[in-house]
Amino acid sequence: MSIRFEDFADPASLVLMAGPCVIESEEHVNTMADAISAIAAAEGFPYVFKASFDKANRTSIKGYRGPGHAEGLRILGNLRKRGFSIVTDVHETSQVAAAAAVVDLIQIPAFLCRQTDLLLEAGRSGRIVNIKKGQFVAPHDIHHAAEKVASTGNSKVVLTERGSSFGYNNLVVDMRGLRVMAEAGWPVVFDATHSVQLPSGGGGASAGQPQFIEPLASAAVAVGISGIFVEVHDNPAQALSDGPNALRLDLLPAFLRRIRRIHEASHSV
Repeated sequence: MSIRFEDFADPASLVLMAGPCVIESEEHVNTMADAISAIAAAEGFPYVFKASFDKANRTSIKGYRGPGHAEGLRILGNLRKRGFSIVTDVHETSQVAAAAAVVDLIQIPAFLCRQTDLLLEAGRSGRIVNIKKGQFVAPHDIHHAAEKVASTGNSKVVLTERGSSFGYNNLVVDMRGLRVMAEAGWPVVFDATHSVQLPSGGGGASAGQPQFIEPLASAAVAVGISGIFVEVHDNPAQALSDGPNALRLDLLPAFLRRIRRIHEASHSV
């Protein structure tokens, strides 16, 4: 069954958004979607497959961007025909309509979370809109972005925390911010992998500290969130984008098992 906005609003549910950072090939997308979906089902998580068709904000011009708009959406569209729910990010207003035709959630990248025209176009699509909170935006300010989307008559908005800039090439997560964001009335998702990213920390690419994925995710679930966002790869060392901060596929079952227990415990008090 396709993901619904109500799945994010249900306090008993914890939605999983997971997949590779970028589409590397159609075969890889299908392999990852099949594997993650099976794990999510076994652990009781509503699941949305995540992958980007274009990484338009790479650190270096040499960075791999993806297969592009047309080919990427064709691949994601075929995956959705197989029954998967899909989220992907858009970078320009001209991409929204075509993306909305093949995905369940339109994602607004963190760097673009204040771009009014992009937010309005995403709202008009009628899809659930997932807004990544920019590293430069305070938790108590991101509701303005949600209100831009809602002004179109589409109130299906989710806010995702992915850390805040803390000096150069570093991010930090203020767990208080999750509560602050939720108090604005929108479901909140925690991005456990981008939050451990070291932006541009690898020179011409981002570095990361994946050993902190689970501790931060555990803390966020304990605070109370509606979903968890995790970039997952079967071989992070060979990933074409964001491998240094991705969760290895074989670690996903234990990771989900632990955070599910925390989620259940926090709702039984």
